[in-house]
Amino acid sequence: MEQNATGEPPGGGSGGLRMTRSPQTDKVVFGVTALMTLAFVVWGAVATDALDSVATTMLNSTMHNGGWAFVLAASGFVVFSLWLAFSRYGKITLGKEGEEPEFRTVSWVAMMFSAGMGIGLMFYGVNEPLTHFVDAPPGTGGSPAERMETAMATTLFHWTLYPWAIYAVVGLAIAYSCFRRGRRQTISAVFTPLIGEKNANGTFGRVIDILAIFATLFGSAASLGLGALQIGSGVKEVGWAATVGTPVLVLIIAVLTAAFVASAVSGVEKGIQWLSNINMVLAGLLVLFVFIVGPTILMLNLLPTSVGSFLGDLPQMAARTDSTAGKGVADWLSAWTVFYWAWWISWTPFVGMFIARISRGRTIRQFVGGVILVPSVVSLIWFAIFGGAAIHLERTGAKITDESTAEGQLFAVLREYPIASVTSLLVMILVGIFFVSGADAASIVMGTLSQKGTLEPGRGVVIIWGVLTGAVAAIMLLLGGGGATALNGLKNLTILVAVPFTIVMVGMCIAMTRDLRRDRLIVVGERGDEAIETAVIAGHEQYGGEYEILIGPTNGASSDGGSKSEGSGTDTVSKE
Repeated sequence: MEQNATGEPPGGGSGGLRMTRSPQTDKVVFGVTALMTLAFVVWGAVATDALDSVATTMLNSTMHNGGWAFVLAASGFVVFSLWLAFSRYGKITLGKEGEEPEFRTVSWVAMMFSAGMGIGLMFYGVNEPLTHFVDAPPGTGGSPAERMETAMATTLFHWTLYPWAIYAVVGLAIAYSCFRRGRRQTISAVFTPLIGEKNANGTFGRVIDILAIFATLFGSAASLGLGALQIGSGVKEVGWAATVGTPVLVLIIAVLTAAFVASAVSGVEKGIQWLSNINMVLAGLLVLFVFIVGPTILMLNLLPTSVGSFLGDLPQMAARTDSTAGKGVADWLSAWTVFYWAWWISWTPFVGMFIARISRGRTIRQFVGGVILVPSVVSLIWFAIFGGAAIHLERTGAKITDESTAEGQLFAVLREYPIASVTSLLVMILVGIFFVSGADAASIVMGTLSQKGTLEPGRGVVIIWGVLTGAVAAIMLLLGGGGATALNGLKNLTILVAVPFTIVMVGMCIAMTRDLRRDRLIVVGERGDEAIETAVIAGHEQYGGEYEILIGPTNGASSDGGSKSEGSGTDTVSKE
């Protein structure tokens, strides 16, 4: 998208002659973040054990002392986003009044869904429901039917309302700040009503943007690692290799990195929209295939059952912390709930900025409704089909959990149905495209944050961030020990990097609330309500309820030459 000479997004300013210019790199934000990331990569490559030891110590301390904060913050973000949608602020447009949305609704949903969690659904679509069914969460259990309900409720807890509400908070704050207030498209600009424009553009703002880039980088790297693990498992499944070790995983990371960098430099409209629409079609075909050949009636039954179980168990799941009764609660939380909240939070800078970028012209109510409800319904259908198929196979003797790793369980399910080689290949293609489209958005957002909020960052900066993301992903796999334990390194570092950005998100909520209270639409509405209330009170006091309200100039003269109509009890309300 083109910018004008003042750096404002199209549609801002006076609408005069528009001149393009090269984006300006913030040397402090870019330099500090790039050097620290490079130092991490070198440390991990040269002294992997030392870095692993430090990360483990920090993780244990974080879980023991701050696990409650992740749980509380996540619920707070859900309440905040829903409150915005249903409050008087819901009618505010993310742009000028009457401005039309930039993207069609179908493309809008496809892009935000693909960027938001596509690769995670591929990895955990089978793994999470099946794992919770076989090894029930702490404090739960019972018959197979009860464990199935608990497994689906827990999965929906992690993948529907909560993650998308977390995304909505950051996306709304950025979209409102940029398109409604005309500020730069950066995380720091959102804090202007709290710390002032000078501080937002100064050292304090740079610190915020650096934290946002770090969260984005490590969240994307974790996704890249998951994608590499699953593609590696697929390589074994289709018989292309007997074993897949760390060197092969690093090679897969390198190929995916090259692909998403190439996509990113092609631009949002050409790259992400095209890939997202293709993936929606391919994912739909895969879901339809499993739905038809799998236990169809069970899947249909799981739809209402899962929703009911989720709503019934929500208070208990939302309140589960290290103090909850049950053995191994802290370990379970770090492997599941807290990891997910940290993962979603680490994704919020780029997913939030990306969905803000594609949501111009929509109201806050439309934004929250689209961002939360539509992807949540798709996730419900996805997990009911893949989770239902996996649990059914496990109950009938397939032993998927005993014979497959976490990343290989989807392939193990497909192996039980016709044309397994074709569907396994389709899964690898889906994982690759899902990651490319998501990392594509992430690299563009990191470039945006590095170049003072430009909507189209320079190709060189985008390429650097893409390469560093791939390098960090490789180090995160090495910290996990490679192979079956590689997932641990991805999870541990994701949680650690998300800690400071959680505080940033709380500040964004406060700043956005202050902004919204001063919005012109809200202020005018309040003044109008006050004027009407004053006129109504005066009418009742002076005329006993028999009166009319007219709008006229401030001098009190009405359009028909008088401020009151004789015999009618008419009051005049001035309109400035």
